[in-house]
Parts: sequence; C-alpha cells; structure tokens
Amino acid sequence: MLEHEIALRLFCFLTVLCCVALWEALRPKRIRQVARKIRWRRNLSLVVINSFFIRLLVPFTAVGVALYAHENQLGLLNYVSLPFEVVVIVSVLLMDLLIYGQHVVFHYVPWLWRLHKVHHIDQEIDVTTGLRFHPVEILLSSLIKCASVLLLGIPVVAVVIFEILLNATAMFNHGNIRLPLTVDRILRLMVVTPDMHRVHHSMIPQETNSNFGFNMPWWDRIFGTYRAQPEQGHIKMEIGLQEYRPINKTGLWALMVIPFLRASQATSDKASSDKSNSDQAN
Repeated sequence: MLEHEIALRLFCFLTVLCCVALWEALRPKRIRQVARKIRWRRNLSLVVINSFFIRLLVPFTAVGVALYAHENQLGLLNYVSLPFEVVVIVSVLLMDLLIYGQHVVFHYVPWLWRLHKVHHIDQEIDVTTGLRFHPVEILLSSLIKCASVLLLGIPVVAVVIFEILLNATAMFNHGNIRLPLTVDRILRLMVVTPDMHRVHHSMIPQETNSNFGFNMPWWDRIFGTYRAQPEQGHIKMEIGLQEYRPINKTGLWALMVIPFLRASQATSDKASSDKSNSDQAN
C-alpha cells in the first residue's frame, strides 16, 4: 500500500468523486439553482491550483513526516506499548479530532475565517464543495497535519488511511444526495452524513457554526456543536454567505483575493473583477 500510496489515493479520489456525482444526478436532495459548469469550473480549478501550490511550497508530505518520525522514534505514540492495530485506530481518531478542532478555530479566529469562508461562499453544496478551499488554508492545514504527525508519532499506515477516509467522506457529506431518513439516522451515528453537514453550510450564523465534523460525527455531540436539522428544512434553507451573492461576485480570481481584502473593499472589488471575468466568458 505504501509503495503505491499516490496511485491508491488518486484512485479512491476519482472513484468517490464519480460515484457521488452520479448519485447527485440520479437522486438529488435539492434542485440546482446555479449551473453546474459555472461552479464546477471554479471549484475544480481550485483543486488544481492547490495541488501545484502545495507541491511548490511544501517539500514534505504527511507520509514522509510519518516515516521520519518512525525511523527516529519521535512522537508520543512511539513510546506507548500498545498493539500496532490499536495504535493505528487511536491515531486515526486523534487526527480526526484535530481536524474537528482546526475547523472550529478557522471559524472563530477572524483572519483564519477570511481564508475558510472561500469554502462557505459556494451557493450550492455538492461533491465539489468538499474540495473547494483557498490555497493558503490548504497550506496551513498541511503544516498543522505534518506537525501533529511528528509530535504524536502517527504511523505511516494510519496517515494513509486517514487521508483517504477524510477525502472520501468530505466528498460524500457535501454531496447533494437524497438518503432515506431511517438510513440517515443510522449512518450519522458512525459518519457525517450529507444531511448533517449541509446544516453547516446554512446562511444562518448559528447553523454555520455547528456540525464541524468532516469524517466522524461524535466530536460535535461531545463538544456541544451538534445540530440535527436546519431551521428552514433542507429544501428551503439558503446556502452560502449573504454578502457574496449573486454568483457573479465570486469568480475564481475573486475567490483567490477575497481573504486579503478589507471588508469595505470586498464587495466592490470582487464585483468589478468578476464582471470582467463574466464578460470575457460570454
């Protein structure tokens, strides 16, 4: 598995992306209000930009850091006498808890929210929303993850398993897919479901600041950030951030610069830049 880690992760990524996209086409939860090609072009462009950005600026990966920690016996878990299988399970749980905590912090620290709101500006929620993040947020997340792998001594296998799980569940729980209520109630005991995470993308602030889990659903219940359903229901709820409507305000260039604009600048600057982008596209 480790010898073919990149190929394995790419295969899982493409498989889940295609399966959820097909599911959305066959059994959508909400009627699409914005053309898929507009949003997908922007969201998938961010994926490509982020991949190049990380490759250029970060000379190591979480897997590489895990190998280094193992070879040099660094990190807490390298000094704990537990069966390897238990260490792997504990490692995945700890990393998932870290992602939950990081997500909460990115909502409540103003300069981090400037970066993270690029994810929330999306006015629809589907499989590509789970991939839509600002490059600087991806950079910070990568550094935080690598630091935690080193300090905790996370095994390489656990890192690979966690990254595949996180990527897959992020696409799944952002999917615009319809699940029977009974199935959803059972699933959300074990994993974050689309109905559970959709609440997090509500335009209502109290709902935006709830259901922070990406992978495992337990942290929201433990720390009191769980909200079962949106106030207006899943069909009528408004998604996104009010100040970034309509959709022509948030072209690719605007998404890149929004975190660095003053609040007073944001609306006028991105509206004018995206108008020119829209005119060129037409």
